[in-house]
Amino acid sequence: MSMDFAAVMAALNQASGFDLFRLRVAIDRALDDPKWIAAIRSQLRIGQTIQFFDNRINALTQAKIVEFRRKLVLVQRLDRDERWLIDYTAINLAGVDVDIRENPERGLSRQAVAVGDVVGFLDHDQRQRSGKVVRLNDKTVTLLSNGQKWRVAYNFLHRVVEGDAFAADGQLVLEG
Repeated sequence: MSMDFAAVMAALNQASGFDLFRLRVAIDRALDDPKWIAAIRSQLRIGQTIQFFDNRINALTQAKIVEFRRKLVLVQRLDRDERWLIDYTAINLAGVDVDIRENPERGLSRQAVAVGDVVGFLDHDQRQRSGKVVRLNDKTVTLLSNGQKWRVAYNFLHRVVEGDAFAADGQLVLEG
């Protein structure tokens, strides 16, 4: 089943906290069904490189499978010397695009921003700034812009799309 993730997120934003809790319980029960683990595990092998969704940074992460466990997979992250136990269902076997496209008039949502993203915002003096996201908070992001740390609300953020932008040591570099 394919879903319009932005439409689902819009519907979730209209739900009450109690409705969201009930939905989370139903989803958790569905994900605990052994058929999901069996279906995913049948497509995996030790040493295989996979991508999984890391909810701590809200982005896909590459890893190598180290060991299968009953309900979890032990993986070795490729970008660091760390091992993690992850849910089988966190593995992105189908190569699903996890980027969430937002309405630019309303900024970005927490689900649309990941640690390491380069985003833009207007500072207090209405000057355009860009920076690299270093932390996701409940209502704001912490980002590094020209050596300064900023906390900016999600609704004030926008994607940086002009030129080829990347962050190096917290400094934004525009090429083009």
